[in-house]
Amino acid sequence: MVRLWNTGAYLQNSSVLTPDNGDGRAKLSAQGFAADEAAREEARKGTMAYQILMAHNQSGNEENLQIRFDKLTSHDITFVGIIQTARASGLTEFPVPYVLTNCHNSLCAVGGTINEDDHMFGLSCARKYGGIYVPPHMAVIHQFAREMLAGCGEMILGSDSHTRYGALGTMAIGEGGPELVKQLLKRTYDIRRPQVVAVYLTGAPQKGVGPQDIALAIIGAVFKSGYVNNKVLEFVGPGVANLSVDMRIGVDVMTTETTCLSSIWTTDGAVKDFYAIHGRPESYKELAPASCAYYDGVVEVALDQVKPMIAMPFHPSNTYTIEEVNANAADILREVEKAAEKTLGGQVKFCLTDKLKNGRLFVDQGVIAGCAGGGYENLCDAADILRGRDIGDGAFSLSVYPASQPVMMQLVKNGVMADFIAAGATVRTAFCGPCFGAGDVPCNNGFSIRHSTRNFPNREGSKPGNGQIASVALMDARSIAATAANHGMLTAATDVDVTFTKPAYFFDKTIYEKRVYNGAGHPIPEEELRLGPNIKDWPAMVSLTENLLLKVVSEIHDPVTTTDELIPSGETSSYRSNPLGLAEFTLSRRDPAYVGEAKAVQAMEKVRESGEHLCHVYPDMKPVMGQVKELFPDVCMKNTGIGSTIFAVKPGDGSAREQAASCQKVLGGWANIANEYATKRYRSNLINWGMLPLRIKEGELPFSKGDFLFLPDIRKAVEEGRSELRAFVVSRDMKEITLLLDSLTEDEKKIILAGCLINFYKG
Repeated sequence: MVRLWNTGAYLQNSSVLTPDNGDGRAKLSAQGFAADEAAREEARKGTMAYQILMAHNQSGNEENLQIRFDKLTSHDITFVGIIQTARASGLTEFPVPYVLTNCHNSLCAVGGTINEDDHMFGLSCARKYGGIYVPPHMAVIHQFAREMLAGCGEMILGSDSHTRYGALGTMAIGEGGPELVKQLLKRTYDIRRPQVVAVYLTGAPQKGVGPQDIALAIIGAVFKSGYVNNKVLEFVGPGVANLSVDMRIGVDVMTTETTCLSSIWTTDGAVKDFYAIHGRPESYKELAPASCAYYDGVVEVALDQVKPMIAMPFHPSNTYTIEEVNANAADILREVEKAAEKTLGGQVKFCLTDKLKNGRLFVDQGVIAGCAGGGYENLCDAADILRGRDIGDGAFSLSVYPASQPVMMQLVKNGVMADFIAAGATVRTAFCGPCFGAGDVPCNNGFSIRHSTRNFPNREGSKPGNGQIASVALMDARSIAATAANHGMLTAATDVDVTFTKPAYFFDKTIYEKRVYNGAGHPIPEEELRLGPNIKDWPAMVSLTENLLLKVVSEIHDPVTTTDELIPSGETSSYRSNPLGLAEFTLSRRDPAYVGEAKAVQAMEKVRESGEHLCHVYPDMKPVMGQVKELFPDVCMKNTGIGSTIFAVKPGDGSAREQAASCQKVLGGWANIANEYATKRYRSNLINWGMLPLRIKEGELPFSKGDFLFLPDIRKAVEEGRSELRAFVVSRDMKEITLLLDSLTEDEKKIILAGCLINFYKG
């Protein structure tokens, strides 16, 4: 159903694909010529991605891009930190429409006001700086952007990793907060021109197959190989027309889980109708590749061969067909249990095979929610399957979260909500909680099936450190409804007899007109910001010193380390506006000792910064400094900073949240060392917080947790753009090693030298 090409390819007239034989030559029969190297480069300019990127590029250079986005969007676990950073860097007003949604911290803690204080801060910022404020429970961030923000040929930057509106003709990118700060300060998003991969769709989906099934099939095929890592996915081919816009949106939002940079789709009459329905016909224009376009790879998807899918714990790429699981449930569940034992580090007993009854898998919970699952068509189709049935009176439960109040309104009007309630499901408001562990937390050892975006460890809210564990499998809304109709027995939607009614959608814009504050382009400078007691400024950070002494305080050998493991989601959300408070949770689910050890190193740095003699306060540092000075007699505490670092094989998969890096920085981190970085956005987060994104070759690990690494002349090395850095393992007789520092832009160099983005802009 999904095939990856091992060559680049030419696409002619949006329909005919011809493989490139590797030297730039391919016989293009439809046009009757052979393309040479120059023709291939010219054909690269025929992609939709190229055209949109160049229209937004400020550099005048086609290789090194400096992008200005048309619009920005954030939610309430990111916008406080972003605006606080921008304020500290000189913000006076929002230069482009900036939407502040409140869909993550919507649930306020008992006996506290922390989350609602963040919301009021957001409203006061929208008024003061000229932004758009969406109150809690009105819409999840991406649904509001689809309904009110997207436009064909435009670019949107969001501080959430699932910022994807390619199905609506908008190239959107999810990044860490500092990249939005740059846009707010009228700077640019700097990146080398990305490669573009065609996702070539053919055929039409079987009845009962939904967007999550298609998305999981693609993710399962591309993730492990890194085939599309940091590239743009361009959806083309005759199969596009066989997908409704809601189906396209549901596939598109999940492209984040492939680790691609962004996505874009051809547009047609269905997309035109979408914009008209939402009262914005002027936002539509036809997008298509040129008559000859070149792609750096091809993901070929036969839609008619896609079957209902399930992504087992603990990653969206851990995919099977539901048919496979039902045929081999015991073997597959045992494999998941083995992988879980390694992932969870033996902290807690994890079992799934106990959910087998007479060879069939029974799950404990179903959830259809958020930017992926809560769309109108998903919920209508799920209701069709459940109509006249019930979810039973046992342990199994089902909850649905429409993605916005306008979607909710239409589902109420056409009776779909009544169908859900009659079947025993509960209906919730627009909220992203089930995607990051703040809603519908299952019982201990519970197994939840969800049409949401991720199923990383703890994404359902469990806490292994406290002995509580549950897990999530990702599925499409239709198969979740089919499973619910069978009282929790895993069932593919293709196995149920149903007529999908496909009721028409009518968008009621007055819902937003009455409640959403729209001050875009109309700042009120005299407006006072509302700062609750938990909203704190960033602590002061020093510039990069001439030399660095780094202590390795954590060592992680998992194949991939997610941002959720670097800084947990869920219960930490209330502290997102408090840098020091949030930092207490850093690596808490992966390495509980990290915070204490990082603070111990930071305490030494504070002594150094104060001018007090370090070795008098910390006698244990005398032999360390003695070894360094034997080789580098000019080294002293005035020119040598002390910080912590972590080693992880491949950190940064998943969320765009900058806090995965900033929390390390707040605790005195100066670097990460990795074999590779899972995403561009995590590496950018490190840089924007003044941390060195160092690498070491795979298979080499000449240091361990507890070792000190000395990096001489590190400031000069960054200034000169060196790709190989000398370093010495102090505790191993000053053994010399090589650390790698991949290419940095001029601004990235300056940010690291300044110590962080705030210092860079202040300077």
